[in-house]
Amino acid sequence: MPTTKLTYFDISTSRGEECRLALFVAGVPFEDERLTRAQWDAQAASSPFGSLPYLTVEGKPRIAQSNAILRLVGSQHGLHPSEPYEAARHESIMGAVEDFRVRLGPTGRIKDPDEKRRAREEFAQGYLQQWGGFVEAQIGEPFVGGASLNVVDLKLFVTMTPLLKGAIDHIPTTAFKSFPKLLRLFESVKAHPKVAAWYAR
Repeated sequence: MPTTKLTYFDISTSRGEECRLALFVAGVPFEDERLTRAQWDAQAASSPFGSLPYLTVEGKPRIAQSNAILRLVGSQHGLHPSEPYEAARHESIMGAVEDFRVRLGPTGRIKDPDEKRRAREEFAQGYLQQWGGFVEAQIGEPFVGGASLNVVDLKLFVTMTPLLKGAIDHIPTTAFKSFPKLLRLFESVKAHPKVAAWYAR
């Protein structure tokens, strides 16, 4: 079997974490390369797009961009739909998660505490509610595609985790309370034996 390595920052969140989870749930042995900021700065120019994560498989070109990695792993290991239309539906939700991150991310760079609070509160009361409603309408039960876990579910789980833990200042842990399907999906992913095993290591 070719050696596989996933490269990301030494944090258990965001795009790298969802790709780690996908590989682990798929049963793919992989090297979990975790970089410090200094290590990343030293090699960023040689990465595919100057960003993390990226996947290195022996004998293949490196693959960057989390959604591409998730589609690859999912398609190879039964964690992404094989039917093209259903696959595209899952991928549209994965794209919507990236839209969510693009909207939330800049609020973390706001220096003024009052301005950051206002921006986060507006996000929680406005965009998050609109986004949650759109995604909620597309979820089967308990997962996006129904009974089976897919990579899109892992991506949603990783995105929701810090918000539900209260790790994002000024966004209440109840921000998703109007979306029971999203919350059930989150709990179902969390309870999945392979996901539980990843976090029990």
